[in-house]
Amino acid sequence: MLRIECPCCGLRDHDEFRYGGDASVMRPAHDDPDPQAWYRYVYIRANPAGLHREFWQHVIGCRQWLVVERDTRNHAIASVELARQLSARKSPARKPPA
Repeated sequence: MLRIECPCCGLRDHDEFRYGGDASVMRPAHDDPDPQAWYRYVYIRANPAGLHREFWQHVIGCRQWLVVERDTRNHAIASVELARQLSARKSPARKPPA
């Protein structure tokens, strides 16, 4: 059984979580008119053998979204972090209002 170490709740069975998709795929801009960009985002996925970053939500616990780095060959989990911390690090620095 896959066990995920939730940063808020501790070690839990995978059936407390919901898989949320590939965390390495970048969404096109909301107003991007290129249909190929949206097609690639929605339908084209890699099937990696090895470490892979995935979104999981702890639905039976704290309801937090997590980014889980999991080895697809043996399901060993290398790291777990809150998705909101990941997005805070990747968002551009805000400029103070003028």
